[in-house]
Amino acid sequence: MTISPPPPRTDLVSMLRDAVGALLNAASLRRLDDGDLLTLARDAEALGRVVDAARTLAAGEIADRSRRELGVTGLAARLGCRSAAELLERALLVSGRTARDRIATAEPLRDAVSLTGEPLPSRFGVVTDALTEGMLPLDAATAISRTLSPAVAHGAAPDAVDAAVTELLDAALGRAPAGRTEDAVESTDACAPDTDGAVAPATPDELRIMAQTWALVLDPDGTLPDDAKGIRRRGLTLGRLRDGTVPLRGELLPDVAAQLQRLFDAYLNPRVEGAADGPVFRDDDLTEDPEHRSGAQKRHDALAGVLTVAAAHPDTPTLGGAAPTLVVAVTADHADHPDGVAFVQGADGDRTAVPATVAAHVGCTGAVQRIVQAPNGRILALGLPQRTFSAHQRRAITLRDGECIIPGCHVPATWCEVHHVREAARGGPTHTDNGVLLCWFHHRTIDTRGWRIEMRAGEPWVRAPGWIDPRRRWQRARSPMGRWRRRRE
Repeated sequence: MTISPPPPRTDLVSMLRDAVGALLNAASLRRLDDGDLLTLARDAEALGRVVDAARTLAAGEIADRSRRELGVTGLAARLGCRSAAELLERALLVSGRTARDRIATAEPLRDAVSLTGEPLPSRFGVVTDALTEGMLPLDAATAISRTLSPAVAHGAAPDAVDAAVTELLDAALGRAPAGRTEDAVESTDACAPDTDGAVAPATPDELRIMAQTWALVLDPDGTLPDDAKGIRRRGLTLGRLRDGTVPLRGELLPDVAAQLQRLFDAYLNPRVEGAADGPVFRDDDLTEDPEHRSGAQKRHDALAGVLTVAAAHPDTPTLGGAAPTLVVAVTADHADHPDGVAFVQGADGDRTAVPATVAAHVGCTGAVQRIVQAPNGRILALGLPQRTFSAHQRRAITLRDGECIIPGCHVPATWCEVHHVREAARGGPTHTDNGVLLCWFHHRTIDTRGWRIEMRAGEPWVRAPGWIDPRRRWQRARSPMGRWRRRRE
């Protein structure tokens, strides 16, 4: 019997593409009934499992041939890439996240090599086999290998690990555990075995929960934090603008995360009502939770305040001999228009469109600079240092206001920005009689959320939006200095 050689790889890809195309064309999805549609989806998923296995294990092999200890002889380095992930990005045209996920997924599934060059079989070899045979979804393989890997690394007993992997694989494939009989399961059970002794396969999410339970059994004390691994994994990445926000991804070392949490606590911790140094509200005062922001939104606003303070701090490194400065450009016809557009240099280096109200917001802060341009690009107005409140003025305003002056908001003065009550662009002076403390959030939204501020004899007064106070009453900002003066009176 003559065995034909396998076709070239490009022909395999063409054959696979043609087969999938023929399947979809013949199926005419809109004309399929529900049963046939689900069958098609399952067939496509089965095909995808084999492809997923090939993509993942190939990525793992590329990562191994590009490992750091190989230096300039590594595969990625020889091809001019910094890492295996970058090589996958460029060669396969996938995102960086996809490339990194494939490498991380493949790592525990691959056989290792000892320092002497001897092969070290993976504890998850049976999982890899099931994956390459198209029996196991990639999500299920990941749920098993990633969840149990820390216990394996911490020295869990090999026999116990094998038992855990076997049971989890049985659950993923819908195989009844060894020794289980049909009599052990009620006939009304949704997972009751059929005539072949099988049970309903566990979903990847169910499998992950089962694997977590096994991990506690294998390693009840948990693994100690790996500082060296943490140093390697630490990082922070700004993504690209998407739907009005820029995604932030990263992993922090425990001490850095703790410090950030302390900053959040300082920014967000409300003072106890009635305390000697806190505000005392009467029944008719405005004490609502400002704007009903979620915890995640409050932490975002806290970080914005921290960044503003850090940018203006004298110990912050300079750029081009000056403090790190956010430049916001706006044309004259957009500056005062409610629907106007301004531009900032985005996280990805491009000019990013933002509402013109952002330009008004940043015009009060020392860490930013506002530029007003004509339609042809000519610079009509440039924010100058004298428009920014000096350190002496800020100290005086802090003494007077104590915290964000919006009722119910207790962000301390340290994290607040100084707002021009009468905008400098409209002739408002940079004077203590024209400046008040606002947290980042209320400064950003002061012109859009209905709050109004005015100065009366050098003292700030606040009026709430109509949905909070239908009578739109003005009330004096309850500052520490004001409370002291009223006690003296």
